Amino acid sequence: MRIAQIAPLAERCPPALYGGTERVVSYLTEELVAQGHDVTLFASGDSITSAELDACTERALRLSPGVIDGLPHHMILLEKVARRAHEFDVLHFHIDLLHAPVVREFAQRTVTTLHGRLDLPDLKPFYATFPDLPLVSISHAQRLPMPPVNWIGNVYHGLPTDLLAFDPRKDGYLAFLGRISPEKRPDRAIEIAVRTGLPLKIAAKIDRVDQPYWDAQIAPLVRANPNIEYIGEITERQKAEFLGGARALLFPIDWEEPFGLVMIEAMACGTPVIAFGRGSVPEVIDEGVTGFIVNTVDDAVRALARLDGLDRANARARFETKFTVERMALDYVEIYERMAAASYERGFIAATRPAPRELAQ
Repeated sequence: MRIAQIAPLAERCPPALYGGTERVVSYLTEELVAQGHDVTLFASGDSITSAELDACTERALRLSPGVIDGLPHHMILLEKVARRAHEFDVLHFHIDLLHAPVVREFAQRTVTTLHGRLDLPDLKPFYATFPDLPLVSISHAQRLPMPPVNWIGNVYHGLPTDLLAFDPRKDGYLAFLGRISPEKRPDRAIEIAVRTGLPLKIAAKIDRVDQPYWDAQIAPLVRANPNIEYIGEITERQKAEFLGGARALLFPIDWEEPFGLVMIEAMACGTPVIAFGRGSVPEVIDEGVTGFIVNTVDDAVRALARLDGLDRANARARFETKFTVERMALDYVEIYERMAAASYERGFIAATRPAPRELAQ
């Protein structure tokens, strides 16, 4: 199939550091190429891919100091996509909602994966205005706040099987990986570590908007507790050692997480996850196999005492069954083929009918 993948421009594909959506787009793109599809990736110019790269900016916007507003750059992206739309059987968008007015004329050949939270009040009138846009969720929980829309599938994220190696070690520190923000609750992770006496390593980025939260609430906790270490953002290559060397990953979220890529990254290493049961967590974590689902800090402390009862090999096996990039790509190809077939049928029927002007004559 001729497939367009349209990525956000905040990070390159794959990201040099943090960047969940662009990372998933990169994994999917590379796997589709490996499966024999003709793929074009619309992304930042510093992206690394085996697909055809249509560069829409010179480099990732977050790492470009001269960029103040990313919106004009995404408008350029949409213009590039619109000019080439006729070249593809399917166009797969990963930029949330920006493209909806642009693709009205060929929406039946598009797939839009929603990667973010959908419980924001401004989104309901938007998706009510574009009810026919074909949408894919990344968890069933993600769908709950939405008005009736055109869901065409649910596809869980997947990782390359050789990306993160299995690590059988059971001892080690607690790990927190991702982003410093109030909804991610690093303060809970710190409280859990302090109460258990276990060391905690925090590998996370701090966005400008979250800097005051770090300065006022999290940094003082780190300084006050010698068993807490903040190590900053880490690269993809560092993740295997960071997650594999952990006794457990703490995922103490306080929001409706759409997916949580870090959970399956830990799973790939065999590292169990202690996760608060919000959003997608019950769909991703198998209780008593890949970790424990908790509701309070007290629950998390008790769960850590039960870790020795888990077999890390089972966590890796569950990852290989449910969360590989091969499975993700096959799920998307099934959707692509379904959409392309329906589009062809509609196009064929339309082509065999007289045009309105011909009818008038």
